[in-house]
Amino acid sequence: MNVDTATALIPATGGEAAALAALGSRVLAEAGQGDMVWGHLAVRDPEGRGVWMKASGWGLEEVGPDRVLLVSWDGEALAGSGRVHLEYHIHTELMRARPDVGVSLHTHSATANAFSALGVPLRALSHDAVVFAEHGLPNFRATAGLVRTGELGRALAADLGGARACLMPQHGLLAAGRDIAHAVMYAVLLERACGVQLSAQAAGGIRHWTGHRESLEKDATVWPPSQIEAGWRYWVRRTERS
Repeated sequence: MNVDTATALIPATGGEAAALAALGSRVLAEAGQGDMVWGHLAVRDPEGRGVWMKASGWGLEEVGPDRVLLVSWDGEALAGSGRVHLEYHIHTELMRARPDVGVSLHTHSATANAFSALGVPLRALSHDAVVFAEHGLPNFRATAGLVRTGELGRALAADLGGARACLMPQHGLLAAGRDIAHAVMYAVLLERACGVQLSAQAAGGIRHWTGHRESLEKDATVWPPSQIEAGWRYWVRRTERS
């Protein structure tokens, strides 16, 4: 998928969903959220058959449409070749619970892991953090291990609630959005926001941050869909150059 076709954020066919899943995976890698062959992004199938996500065993940066599977709601590979990720429940259970979600992703962000170990709230120290002001930044509590059952997938979806992202302490992060641009940008912004706060705390503690009300106002003005999509297109261009 090239930069021009990446402007189609909502897939109309399975092929388009597979292409978006592959592109989103490579963008996450370019943004520094790869972890060898672990982590995954899923796009809701336009025909309601399940989700399109990368096959197990490949790094995010290695994913093309030929390494993307159509995974049924019960974990069966309906199209494509390769093994289904053990943690497909993250995506299937979330999308069952959230009809508004078109794309979800899970990465092993080292920055998010370091931040979640502090056990402190995310503060709005930069524009990045205000995108999480409205719904908060939940923590997944059921396990620090693999989300390998439907029960754990449902628990993760419940902890996420209506939020845009969730920390998974000792494991990484989960982000969800209505389309590929929103889900990927939420992951990028969360990692950046965690990094800023880690730096501030390491320098001697935090004394000033944007309050809740102003954070909501900033979110509306700084991160409308047009700017989320502009950020996504930037990452697509950068990924294509790489």
